[in-house]
Amino acid sequence: MSNHLIIVENIDDWAPYFPSAQVIAVDDYLQTSTHSLNERAQIINLCHSLDYLSPGYYCSMVAEARDHRVIPSLRTINDLSRKSLYAFDLTDLSDKLDKVIMASSKQSEAKFRLKVFFGQCEFKALQKLARQIYEQFPCPILEIDFTNKGHWLINRVGAGAIDTLTESEQDLFANALDAFSHKLWRKPSKRRQFRYDMAILHNPEEKMPPSDMTALKRFIASGKRLGIDVELITPRDYIRLAEYDALFIRETTAIHNHTYKFARRAESEGLVVIDDPTSIIRCTNKIYLKELLEKHNLPMPESHLLYRNDKAGLEKMCETAAFPLVMKIPDGAFSKGVIKVNNAEELRLNAAEFFQQSAIILLQEFMFTDYDWRIGVFNNKPLYACQYFMSKGHWQIYNHNTKKGTASGKSSAIPISEVPEKVLKIATKAAKLVGNGLYGIDIKQSGSRVVLIEVNDNPSIDSGVEDAYLGLALYDDIMREFLNRLEQRKTLRQ
Repeated sequence: MSNHLIIVENIDDWAPYFPSAQVIAVDDYLQTSTHSLNERAQIINLCHSLDYLSPGYYCSMVAEARDHRVIPSLRTINDLSRKSLYAFDLTDLSDKLDKVIMASSKQSEAKFRLKVFFGQCEFKALQKLARQIYEQFPCPILEIDFTNKGHWLINRVGAGAIDTLTESEQDLFANALDAFSHKLWRKPSKRRQFRYDMAILHNPEEKMPPSDMTALKRFIASGKRLGIDVELITPRDYIRLAEYDALFIRETTAIHNHTYKFARRAESEGLVVIDDPTSIIRCTNKIYLKELLEKHNLPMPESHLLYRNDKAGLEKMCETAAFPLVMKIPDGAFSKGVIKVNNAEELRLNAAEFFQQSAIILLQEFMFTDYDWRIGVFNNKPLYACQYFMSKGHWQIYNHNTKKGTASGKSSAIPISEVPEKVLKIATKAAKLVGNGLYGIDIKQSGSRVVLIEVNDNPSIDSGVEDAYLGLALYDDIMREFLNRLEQRKTLRQ
Protein backbone atom coordinates (compact mmCIF):
# COMPACT_ATOMS: atom_id res chain seq x y z
CA MET A 1 0.00 0.00 0.00
CA SER A 2 0.98 3.64 -0.41
CA ASN A 3 3.06 5.43 2.18
CA HIS A 4 0.24 7.98 2.54
CA LEU A 5 -3.37 6.92 3.09
CA ILE A 6 -6.70 8.72 3.32
CA ILE A 7 -9.12 6.74 5.46
CA VAL A 8 -12.87 7.19 4.91
CA GLU A 9 -15.86 5.52 6.54
CA ASN A 10 -17.26 4.42 3.17
CA ILE A 11 -15.59 4.61 -0.22
CA ASP A 12 -18.71 6.46 -1.47
CA ASP A 13 -17.69 9.38 0.74
CA TRP A 14 -14.91 10.03 -1.78
CA ALA A 15 -17.25 10.12 -4.78
CA PRO A 16 -17.11 13.94 -5.23
CA TYR A 17 -13.32 13.82 -5.56
CA PHE A 18 -10.83 12.30 -7.99
CA PRO A 19 -10.41 8.54 -7.51
CA SER A 20 -7.18 7.56 -5.80
CA ALA A 21 -5.56 4.30 -4.72
CA GLN A 22 -4.49 6.17 -1.58
CA VAL A 23 -8.11 6.33 -0.38
CA ILE A 24 -9.30 3.23 1.51
CA ALA A 25 -12.22 2.37 3.77
CA VAL A 26 -11.61 2.31 7.50
CA ASP A 27 -12.51 -1.39 7.77
CA ASP A 28 -9.86 -2.26 5.19
CA TYR A 29 -7.25 -0.27 7.09
CA LEU A 30 -8.14 -1.81 10.45
CA GLN A 31 -8.22 -5.35 9.08
CA THR A 32 -5.02 -5.11 7.06
CA SER A 33 -2.03 -6.73 8.71
CA THR A 34 0.46 -4.30 10.19
CA HIS A 35 3.26 -6.00 8.26
CA SER A 36 1.46 -5.34 4.97
CA LEU A 37 1.59 -1.58 5.54
CA ASN A 38 4.48 0.81 5.16
CA GLU A 39 5.88 1.32 8.66
CA ARG A 40 6.18 5.06 7.95
CA ALA A 41 2.63 5.53 6.68
CA GLN A 42 0.93 8.91 6.98
CA ILE A 43 -2.77 8.58 7.83
CA ILE A 44 -5.48 11.21 7.23
CA ASN A 45 -8.53 10.04 9.16
CA LEU A 46 -11.74 11.32 7.51
CA CYS A 47 -14.24 9.01 9.19
CA HIS A 48 -17.77 10.33 9.85
CA SER A 49 -17.50 10.08 13.62
CA LEU A 50 -14.55 10.24 15.99
CA ASP A 51 -16.66 9.36 19.04
CA TYR A 52 -15.16 7.02 21.61
CA LEU A 53 -14.92 3.43 20.26
CA SER A 54 -16.32 4.41 16.86
CA PRO A 55 -14.51 3.23 13.69
CA GLY A 56 -12.94 6.68 13.40
CA TYR A 57 -11.66 6.51 16.97
CA TYR A 58 -10.22 3.06 16.37
CA CYS A 59 -8.60 4.28 13.15
CA SER A 60 -6.46 6.84 15.00
CA MET A 61 -5.85 4.45 17.90
CA VAL A 62 -4.65 1.62 15.66
CA ALA A 63 -2.57 4.05 13.58
CA GLU A 64 -0.69 5.21 16.65
CA ALA A 65 -0.22 1.64 17.85
CA ARG A 66 1.29 0.84 14.44
CA ASP A 67 3.60 3.86 14.81
CA HIS A 68 1.89 5.57 11.88
CA ARG A 69 1.53 9.33 11.87
CA VAL A 70 -2.12 10.19 11.97
CA ILE A 71 -4.27 13.30 11.89
CA PRO A 72 -6.22 13.71 14.08
CA SER A 73 -4.24 12.05 16.83
CA LEU A 74 -5.93 10.33 19.77
CA ARG A 75 -4.91 13.25 21.93
CA THR A 76 -6.70 15.69 19.61
CA ILE A 77 -9.81 13.49 19.47
CA ASN A 78 -10.00 13.28 23.25
CA ASP A 79 -9.32 17.00 23.68
CA LEU A 80 -12.15 17.87 21.29
CA SER A 81 -14.54 15.68 23.28
CA ARG A 82 -13.97 17.70 26.45
CA LYS A 83 -15.57 21.12 26.23
CA SER A 84 -14.08 22.27 29.52
CA LEU A 85 -10.60 21.70 28.13
CA TYR A 86 -10.95 23.57 24.87
CA ALA A 87 -13.05 26.33 26.44
CA PHE A 88 -10.14 26.97 28.79
CA ASP A 89 -7.55 26.85 26.02
CA LEU A 90 -9.47 29.27 23.82
CA THR A 91 -10.20 31.96 26.38
CA ASP A 92 -7.65 34.35 24.92
CA LEU A 93 -8.94 33.75 21.40
CA SER A 94 -12.54 34.37 22.45
CA ASP A 95 -11.53 37.77 23.82
CA LYS A 96 -10.42 38.82 20.34
CA LEU A 97 -13.55 37.70 18.54
CA ASP A 98 -15.53 40.94 18.73
CA LYS A 99 -12.99 42.83 16.66
CA VAL A 100 -12.41 39.99 14.22
CA ILE A 101 -16.04 39.17 13.53
CA MET A 102 -16.98 42.85 13.11
CA ALA A 103 -14.67 42.77 10.10
CA SER A 104 -16.43 39.73 8.61
CA SER A 105 -19.76 39.21 6.88
CA LYS A 106 -21.08 37.44 10.02
CA GLN A 107 -21.36 40.54 12.19
CA SER A 108 -25.18 40.74 11.94
CA GLU A 109 -25.83 37.15 13.05
CA ALA A 110 -26.49 35.89 16.58
CA LYS A 111 -24.64 32.65 16.00
CA PHE A 112 -22.85 30.86 13.19
CA ARG A 113 -20.63 27.89 12.45
CA LEU A 114 -17.24 28.18 10.80
CA LYS A 115 -15.74 25.17 9.03
CA VAL A 116 -11.98 24.90 8.91
CA PHE A 117 -10.19 22.57 6.50
CA PHE A 118 -6.58 21.79 7.47
CA GLY A 119 -6.33 25.26 9.03
CA GLN A 120 -8.00 27.06 6.10
CA CYS A 121 -11.38 28.81 6.04
CA GLU A 122 -13.33 30.87 3.51
CA PHE A 123 -13.48 34.11 5.53
CA LYS A 124 -10.28 36.15 5.33
CA ALA A 125 -11.05 38.06 8.54
CA LEU A 126 -11.26 34.77 10.45
CA GLN A 127 -8.31 33.02 8.81
CA LYS A 128 -5.76 33.83 11.50
CA LEU A 129 -8.16 32.69 14.20
CA ALA A 130 -8.97 29.50 12.27
CA ARG A 131 -5.30 28.64 11.97
CA GLN A 132 -4.67 29.29 15.67
CA ILE A 133 -7.47 26.91 16.64
CA TYR A 134 -6.32 24.31 14.13
CA GLU A 135 -2.81 24.45 15.56
CA GLN A 136 -4.24 23.62 18.99
CA PHE A 137 -6.51 20.88 17.62
CA PRO A 138 -5.01 19.49 14.39
CA CYS A 139 -7.98 17.82 12.69
CA PRO A 140 -8.77 17.68 8.92
CA ILE A 141 -12.22 19.25 9.36
CA LEU A 142 -13.08 21.43 12.34
CA GLU A 143 -16.42 23.01 13.15
CA ILE A 144 -16.26 26.13 15.32
CA ASP A 145 -19.54 27.41 16.74
CA PHE A 146 -19.76 31.10 17.63
CA THR A 147 -22.47 32.73 19.76
CA ASN A 148 -23.16 36.42 20.37
CA LYS A 149 -24.11 36.99 24.01
CA GLY A 150 -23.39 40.69 24.20
CA HIS A 151 -19.99 39.84 22.78
CA TRP A 152 -18.83 36.96 20.63
CA LEU A 153 -17.81 33.66 22.22
CA ILE A 154 -16.58 30.31 20.98
CA ASN A 155 -18.91 27.79 22.61
CA ARG A 156 -17.91 24.65 20.72
CA VAL A 157 -15.04 23.23 18.72
CA GLY A 158 -15.64 19.83 17.19
CA ALA A 159 -14.63 17.52 14.39
CA GLY A 160 -16.57 17.84 11.13
CA ALA A 161 -17.46 15.05 8.71
CA ILE A 162 -16.62 14.80 5.02
CA ASP A 163 -20.05 13.39 4.10
CA THR A 164 -21.87 16.52 5.33
CA LEU A 165 -20.00 19.08 3.18
CA THR A 166 -21.87 21.21 0.68
CA GLU A 167 -20.64 21.49 -2.89
CA SER A 168 -18.81 24.75 -2.22
CA GLU A 169 -17.31 23.30 0.96
CA GLN A 170 -16.14 20.27 -1.00
CA ASP A 171 -14.11 22.60 -3.22
CA LEU A 172 -12.57 24.32 -0.20
CA PHE A 173 -11.79 20.97 1.39
CA ALA A 174 -10.18 19.59 -1.79
CA ASN A 175 -7.94 22.65 -2.16
CA ALA A 176 -6.93 22.55 1.50
CA LEU A 177 -6.20 18.82 1.33
CA ASP A 178 -4.09 19.35 -1.77
CA ALA A 179 -2.09 22.08 -0.04
CA PHE A 180 -1.68 19.97 3.10
CA SER A 181 -0.65 16.80 1.31
CA HIS A 182 1.49 18.32 -1.42
CA LYS A 183 4.61 18.24 0.71
CA LEU A 184 3.93 14.67 1.79
CA TRP A 185 3.41 13.30 -1.70
CA ARG A 186 5.62 15.27 -4.01
CA LYS A 187 8.93 13.41 -3.52
CA PRO A 188 8.26 9.76 -2.62
CA SER A 189 11.43 8.55 -4.34
CA LYS A 190 13.59 10.89 -2.27
CA ARG A 191 12.01 9.93 1.04
CA ARG A 192 12.68 6.24 0.50
CA GLN A 193 16.41 6.97 0.56
CA PHE A 194 16.34 8.00 4.21
CA ARG A 195 15.52 6.26 7.45
CA TYR A 196 14.29 9.35 9.26
CA ASP A 197 13.01 12.88 8.63
CA MET A 198 14.22 15.88 10.62
CA ALA A 199 12.98 19.46 10.68
CA ILE A 200 15.35 22.29 11.57
CA LEU A 201 13.39 25.29 12.81
CA HIS A 202 15.03 28.53 11.77
CA ASN A 203 13.88 32.09 11.17
CA PRO A 204 15.33 33.81 8.09
CA GLU A 205 14.34 37.17 9.62
CA GLU A 206 16.30 36.69 12.86
CA LYS A 207 19.21 39.13 13.11
CA MET A 208 21.35 36.99 15.44
CA PRO A 209 20.38 33.36 14.84
CA PRO A 210 22.18 30.53 16.67
CA SER A 211 23.36 29.09 13.33
CA ASP A 212 24.15 30.90 10.08
CA MET A 213 23.02 29.51 6.73
CA THR A 214 26.36 27.83 6.04
CA ALA A 215 26.13 25.96 9.33
CA LEU A 216 22.53 24.96 8.58
CA LYS A 217 23.59 23.55 5.21
CA ARG A 218 26.30 21.55 6.94
CA PHE A 219 23.73 20.08 9.33
CA ILE A 220 21.62 19.09 6.32
CA ALA A 221 24.58 17.47 4.55
CA SER A 222 25.63 15.64 7.72
CA GLY A 223 22.13 14.31 8.22
CA LYS A 224 22.01 12.94 4.69
CA ARG A 225 25.31 11.14 5.22
CA LEU A 226 23.73 9.40 8.21
CA GLY A 227 20.43 8.57 6.54
CA ILE A 228 18.40 11.49 7.91
CA ASP A 229 16.45 13.69 5.49
CA VAL A 230 16.83 17.18 6.96
CA GLU A 231 14.56 20.05 5.94
CA LEU A 232 14.58 23.68 7.03
CA ILE A 233 11.23 24.89 8.34
CA THR A 234 10.07 28.29 9.59
CA PRO A 235 7.62 29.44 12.28
CA ARG A 236 4.82 29.14 9.70
CA ASP A 237 5.25 25.35 9.52
CA TYR A 238 3.87 24.52 12.96
CA ILE A 239 1.04 22.37 11.61
CA ARG A 240 3.53 20.17 9.72
CA LEU A 241 5.47 18.96 12.77
CA ALA A 242 3.84 15.53 12.76
CA GLU A 243 5.48 14.82 9.39
CA TYR A 244 8.90 14.47 11.04
CA ASP A 245 10.76 12.16 13.36
CA ALA A 246 12.93 14.86 14.94
CA LEU A 247 12.98 18.61 15.51
CA PHE A 248 16.19 20.62 15.89
CA ILE A 249 15.53 24.21 16.97
CA ARG A 250 18.03 26.65 15.47
CA GLU A 251 16.21 29.83 16.41
CA THR A 252 16.72 31.76 19.64
CA THR A 253 14.41 30.16 22.19
CA ALA A 254 12.10 31.87 24.68
CA ILE A 255 9.19 30.71 26.81
CA HIS A 256 6.84 33.36 25.45
CA ASN A 257 7.36 32.78 21.73
CA HIS A 258 6.70 30.05 19.19
CA THR A 259 9.97 28.14 19.80
CA TYR A 260 8.67 26.80 23.11
CA LYS A 261 5.34 26.00 21.46
CA PHE A 262 7.19 24.04 18.75
CA ALA A 263 9.20 22.14 21.36
CA ARG A 264 6.10 21.19 23.35
CA ARG A 265 4.19 20.08 20.28
CA ALA A 266 7.14 18.05 18.99
CA GLU A 267 7.58 16.33 22.34
CA SER A 268 3.86 15.51 22.56
CA GLU A 269 4.00 14.01 19.05
CA GLY A 270 6.85 11.73 20.10
CA LEU A 271 9.59 13.46 18.11
CA VAL A 272 13.20 13.57 19.21
CA VAL A 273 13.51 17.28 19.98
CA ILE A 274 16.42 19.56 20.79
CA ASP A 275 15.86 21.85 22.61
CA ASP A 276 13.29 20.01 24.68
CA PRO A 277 10.71 22.11 26.56
CA THR A 278 12.21 21.41 29.99
CA SER A 279 15.65 22.59 28.91
CA ILE A 280 14.16 25.77 27.46
CA ILE A 281 12.34 26.50 30.72
CA ARG A 282 15.45 25.88 32.81
CA CYS A 283 18.03 27.62 30.66
CA THR A 284 16.17 30.73 29.57
CA ASN A 285 15.77 32.05 33.11
CA LYS A 286 18.87 33.15 35.00
CA ILE A 287 17.04 33.11 38.33
CA TYR A 288 16.39 29.39 37.98
CA LEU A 289 20.02 28.75 37.06
CA LYS A 290 21.29 30.80 39.98
CA GLU A 291 19.21 28.77 42.42
CA LEU A 292 20.14 25.48 40.73
CA LEU A 293 23.88 26.14 40.77
CA GLU A 294 23.75 27.41 44.34
CA LYS A 295 21.93 24.30 45.54
CA HIS A 296 24.53 22.01 43.98
CA ASN A 297 27.52 24.08 45.13
CA LEU A 298 28.82 24.91 41.67
CA PRO A 299 31.09 27.96 41.64
CA MET A 300 29.58 31.16 40.24
CA PRO A 301 30.16 34.89 40.67
CA GLU A 302 28.84 36.34 43.91
CA SER A 303 25.15 36.77 43.17
CA HIS A 304 22.20 38.62 44.67
CA LEU A 305 18.52 38.80 43.82
CA LEU A 306 16.58 42.05 43.93
CA TYR A 307 12.78 41.97 44.31
CA ARG A 308 10.44 44.58 42.85
CA ASN A 309 8.65 45.31 46.13
CA ASP A 310 11.71 45.09 48.39
CA LYS A 311 12.89 48.71 48.50
CA ALA A 312 14.85 48.06 51.69
CA GLY A 313 16.80 45.31 49.96
CA LEU A 314 17.65 47.62 47.07
CA GLU A 315 18.86 50.35 49.41
CA LYS A 316 20.95 47.89 51.38
CA MET A 317 22.61 46.74 48.16
CA CYS A 318 23.28 50.37 47.20
CA GLU A 319 25.02 50.93 50.53
CA THR A 320 27.03 47.71 50.83
CA ALA A 321 27.77 46.52 47.28
CA ALA A 322 31.27 46.49 45.83
CA PHE A 323 30.78 48.24 42.49
CA PRO A 324 30.77 47.74 39.58
CA LEU A 325 28.05 45.09 39.40
CA VAL A 326 26.48 43.25 36.49
CA MET A 327 22.69 43.57 36.33
CA LYS A 328 20.76 40.94 34.39
CA ILE A 329 17.17 40.55 33.27
CA PRO A 330 16.28 36.86 33.82
CA ASP A 331 15.60 35.90 30.19
CA GLY A 332 18.14 37.95 28.22
CA ALA A 333 20.19 36.40 25.39
CA PHE A 334 23.28 37.39 23.39
CA SER A 335 24.25 39.95 26.07
CA LYS A 336 20.88 41.71 25.75
CA GLY A 337 19.32 42.64 29.07
CA VAL A 338 22.75 42.61 30.69
CA ILE A 339 24.33 45.88 31.82
CA LYS A 340 27.09 47.10 34.12
CA VAL A 341 26.21 49.50 36.94
CA ASN A 342 29.09 51.48 38.40
CA ASN A 343 27.52 53.10 41.46
CA ALA A 344 24.43 53.26 43.63
CA GLU A 345 22.77 55.91 41.48
CA GLU A 346 23.05 53.76 38.36
CA LEU A 347 21.80 50.76 40.33
CA ARG A 348 18.64 52.56 41.46
CA LEU A 349 17.95 54.02 38.02
CA ASN A 350 18.41 50.80 36.06
CA ALA A 351 16.67 48.63 38.65
CA ALA A 352 13.52 50.72 38.21
CA GLU A 353 13.66 50.10 34.46
CA PHE A 354 14.40 46.37 34.80
CA PHE A 355 11.56 45.93 37.31
CA GLN A 356 9.12 47.02 34.61
CA GLN A 357 10.00 43.78 32.80
CA SER A 358 10.53 41.34 35.67
CA ALA A 359 9.57 41.02 39.35
CA ILE A 360 13.09 39.76 40.12
CA ILE A 361 16.45 40.84 38.73
CA LEU A 362 19.89 39.35 39.20
CA LEU A 363 23.01 41.17 40.37
CA GLN A 364 26.45 39.59 40.09
CA GLU A 365 29.95 40.68 40.85
CA PHE A 366 31.81 42.14 37.90
CA MET A 367 34.61 39.79 36.89
CA PHE A 368 36.59 40.97 33.89
CA THR A 369 38.40 38.43 31.74
CA ASP A 370 39.81 38.71 28.23
CA TYR A 371 37.59 35.87 27.11
CA ASP A 372 34.84 33.50 28.25
CA TRP A 373 34.97 29.76 27.79
CA ARG A 374 32.09 28.17 25.92
CA ILE A 375 31.96 24.40 26.28
CA GLY A 376 29.43 22.67 24.03
CA VAL A 377 27.95 19.63 25.75
CA PHE A 378 25.54 17.11 24.20
CA ASN A 379 24.15 14.17 26.14
CA ASN A 380 26.48 15.11 29.01
CA LYS A 381 29.60 14.78 26.85
CA PRO A 382 31.81 17.75 25.87
CA LEU A 383 31.73 18.19 22.07
CA TYR A 384 33.58 21.40 21.39
CA ALA A 385 35.30 24.28 23.14
CA CYS A 386 35.56 27.90 22.13
CA GLN A 387 37.04 31.06 23.61
CA TYR A 388 34.88 34.15 23.06
CA PHE A 389 36.88 37.35 23.41
CA MET A 390 35.35 40.62 24.54
CA SER A 391 34.25 43.09 21.90
CA LYS A 392 36.92 45.72 21.25
CA GLY A 393 36.77 48.46 23.89
CA HIS A 394 33.82 46.78 25.61
CA TRP A 395 33.38 44.55 28.65
CA GLN A 396 31.06 42.06 26.92
CA ILE A 397 31.38 39.68 23.98
CA TYR A 398 28.56 41.53 22.20
CA ASN A 399 28.34 45.31 22.04
CA HIS A 400 24.87 46.33 20.88
CA ASN A 401 25.54 50.08 21.01
CA THR A 402 28.00 50.68 18.18
CA LYS A 403 27.27 53.07 15.30
CA LYS A 404 27.08 50.10 12.93
CA GLY A 405 24.79 48.08 15.18
CA THR A 406 25.97 45.02 17.09
CA ALA A 407 29.67 44.17 17.21
CA SER A 408 31.24 41.04 18.66
CA GLY A 409 34.68 40.01 19.75
CA LYS A 410 36.91 37.44 18.11
CA SER A 411 36.76 33.75 18.85
CA SER A 412 39.11 30.80 18.98
CA ALA A 413 38.07 27.15 18.78
CA ILE A 414 40.14 24.95 21.10
CA PRO A 415 40.61 21.16 21.15
CA ILE A 416 38.80 19.59 24.10
CA SER A 417 42.11 18.05 25.14
CA GLU A 418 43.57 21.54 25.72
CA VAL A 419 40.75 22.81 27.95
CA PRO A 420 41.65 22.94 31.66
CA GLU A 421 40.28 19.90 33.45
CA LYS A 422 38.52 22.05 36.04
CA VAL A 423 36.62 23.93 33.29
CA LEU A 424 35.46 20.68 31.66
CA LYS A 425 34.44 19.16 34.98
CA ILE A 426 32.27 22.16 35.94
CA ALA A 427 30.74 22.37 32.46
CA THR A 428 29.78 18.71 32.39
CA LYS A 429 28.31 18.77 35.89
CA ALA A 430 26.25 21.89 35.11
CA ALA A 431 24.88 20.38 31.90
CA LYS A 432 23.85 17.21 33.72
CA LEU A 433 21.84 19.25 36.22
CA VAL A 434 19.75 20.69 33.39
CA GLY A 435 19.21 17.57 31.26
CA ASN A 436 20.78 15.57 28.46
CA GLY A 437 20.28 18.06 25.64
CA LEU A 438 22.64 20.28 23.68
CA TYR A 439 23.96 23.08 25.89
CA GLY A 440 26.54 25.83 25.73
CA ILE A 441 28.22 26.28 29.12
CA ASP A 442 29.71 29.75 29.69
CA ILE A 443 32.59 29.86 32.16
CA LYS A 444 35.00 32.56 33.29
CA GLN A 445 38.53 31.75 34.39
CA SER A 446 40.79 34.15 36.27
CA GLY A 447 43.98 32.49 37.43
CA SER A 448 42.97 29.43 39.43
CA ARG A 449 39.43 30.71 39.94
CA VAL A 450 36.81 29.19 37.63
CA VAL A 451 33.16 30.27 37.84
CA LEU A 452 30.10 29.26 35.89
CA ILE A 453 28.19 32.12 34.23
CA GLU A 454 25.37 30.46 32.32
CA VAL A 455 24.00 27.23 30.89
CA ASN A 456 22.55 28.02 27.47
CA ASP A 457 20.11 25.88 25.60
CA ASN A 458 20.21 26.46 21.83
CA PRO A 459 23.94 27.32 21.80
CA SER A 460 25.46 29.12 18.83
CA ILE A 461 27.00 26.89 16.18
CA ASP A 462 28.22 29.14 13.38
CA SER A 463 30.50 28.36 10.49
CA GLY A 464 34.05 29.49 11.16
CA VAL A 465 33.43 29.94 14.89
CA GLU A 466 32.40 26.92 16.95
CA ASP A 467 33.37 24.56 14.10
CA ALA A 468 36.73 26.20 13.42
CA TYR A 469 38.68 23.30 14.96
CA LEU A 470 36.47 20.24 14.37
CA GLY A 471 35.07 21.31 11.01
CA LEU A 472 32.43 18.98 9.57
CA ALA A 473 33.05 16.48 12.39
CA LEU A 474 31.16 18.78 14.78
CA TYR A 475 28.01 18.54 12.66
CA ASP A 476 28.42 14.79 12.31
CA ASP A 477 28.76 14.39 16.09
CA ILE A 478 25.53 16.31 16.71
CA MET A 479 23.56 14.55 13.99
CA ARG A 480 24.89 11.17 15.12
CA GLU A 481 23.43 11.78 18.58
CA PHE A 482 20.08 12.54 16.95
CA LEU A 483 20.39 9.27 15.04
CA ASN A 484 21.17 7.35 18.24
CA ARG A 485 18.07 8.77 19.92
CA LEU A 486 15.90 7.99 16.89
CA GLU A 487 17.13 4.40 16.89
CA GLN A 488 16.54 4.10 20.65
CA ARG A 489 13.01 5.43 20.25
CA LYS A 490 12.32 2.97 17.44
CA THR A 491 13.61 0.07 19.57
CA LEU A 492 11.40 1.06 22.50
CA ARG A 493 8.32 1.12 20.28
CA GLN A 494 8.92 -2.33 18.81
